[in-house]
Amino acid sequence: MAEKRFPDHFYNWISVGGAFLAVATFVIIALLVLVDAFVHPGTMYLGILTYMILPGFLVLGLVMIALGGFWERRRRAQGRGASLPPVLNLDLRDPKHRRAAFVFVTGTAIFLVASSLGTYQAYHISESTKFCGTLCHKVMEPEHTAYLRSAHARVGCVACHIGPGAGWFVKSKMSGAYQVYSTAFNKYSRPIETPIKNLRPARETCLQCHWPEKFFGERKHVNPHFLADEENTPYPITLLVDVGGTRGPGGGHGIHWHMMIENKVEYIARDHARQDIAWVRVTGSDGKIHEYRATENPLTDAERAGAEVRTMDCIDCHNRPSHNYRPPAVEVNRAMAQGLIATDLPFIKREAVKALDQEYVDRRVAQEAIATGLRKFYAENFPALAKDRAADIEKAVAAVGEIYRNNFFPEMKVTWRKYPENIGHSLSVGCFRCHGSSLATSEGKTITKDCSSCHMIMAQGNEPKSGMVSVKGLTFRHPVDIGGMETDGNCAACHQGGAELY
Repeated sequence: MAEKRFPDHFYNWISVGGAFLAVATFVIIALLVLVDAFVHPGTMYLGILTYMILPGFLVLGLVMIALGGFWERRRRAQGRGASLPPVLNLDLRDPKHRRAAFVFVTGTAIFLVASSLGTYQAYHISESTKFCGTLCHKVMEPEHTAYLRSAHARVGCVACHIGPGAGWFVKSKMSGAYQVYSTAFNKYSRPIETPIKNLRPARETCLQCHWPEKFFGERKHVNPHFLADEENTPYPITLLVDVGGTRGPGGGHGIHWHMMIENKVEYIARDHARQDIAWVRVTGSDGKIHEYRATENPLTDAERAGAEVRTMDCIDCHNRPSHNYRPPAVEVNRAMAQGLIATDLPFIKREAVKALDQEYVDRRVAQEAIATGLRKFYAENFPALAKDRAADIEKAVAAVGEIYRNNFFPEMKVTWRKYPENIGHSLSVGCFRCHGSSLATSEGKTITKDCSSCHMIMAQGNEPKSGMVSVKGLTFRHPVDIGGMETDGNCAACHQGGAELY
């Protein structure tokens, strides 16, 4: 009989099976590491298998070796085998002991080094944008698609959702455990609810790059717009936006006055989406406090006592900085301004928006319906043009289809209506949640609705005629005469960016 090379109690099926599992897994991991290092581009799933899943089997094999030895010692102690060896009997003069010690020390060293490298690589995989955006493809496809088209597309997910430091890293992993459960067992909401409760405060993430003390001056912004008439009449609006925010002798100014450190704005919202503001308290740099309460259906004392008082930060206005689903009217205007859709196709603005603002079962059905609908409209109403301008119509069909793919996700019930954007006030209540609302102090003071407090209209419309261009600023003139209603009501009361009014 061949001499045993290791202590007797490791010769049992549990330990042998564990050794086989550990060695086989280690070899597989080594091969996959080589594949990951030399085959480009690698896949995220290969990294997950190599650095997250297989190491678990390696550890399981090592645990089985130890458990098998422990089980064998107990079996012998109960008199069902050979005599029980001492608990610890290391004699380096014994070849079996030397081999066991060498294997243990060498194996432990290799395991620790490999574990360190694997843990480091697993950390980077779990922090990557691909991991966040594509692993749970169905759930995160809308967010990932919008992110890739955003101004933050080169900023990693973790830079905003976690930020620097170990504290929020641990919190995010604990929160992520529930997300894994909800995804695995189909418990997640459709669409994903916002705002996220456990998101890190914006001042700790946004301000790593955006420095309020360095915001200053104004910025020109041109809003392309086409009317829904046969000619698709252009009606662009040029704004000079008062970004503001710098400190000075008179304190902060402009839109980013809200974010100045010496000013503190607190509010209470009636709803989870923070669209219905019922109470605002402003503490100025001079220490004066102004408290605004809703004059219509104000909060009761009990509601006020139990409500969450939120301090205003970046996200209260920039609520869709990286995951914005744009309304059909906005996307079609941009596509027409960029030449992706011919502006001289009759009624193309109206028909494109109508085609987008429909409920479809899935994206495949939507693409077919959009293409069929636009082709049918021109074939029935402009047959000669449908033949002569077939290429332009197909180009428009492709552009409208691309708009749908980027902004509509029926499987997750995602549209722009589910995620209103709080910047501006033309297609959602936005700024008017506080400005010009029913909020007032006990003395009757309200929060201003004066357009010039945030921006100045430099030009409107496509004709440089009297009253349409001015360096001193213009009063907004609605493209269609609505009897002055544009000065009294909120834009979003009529316009939401869909087929209701465009």
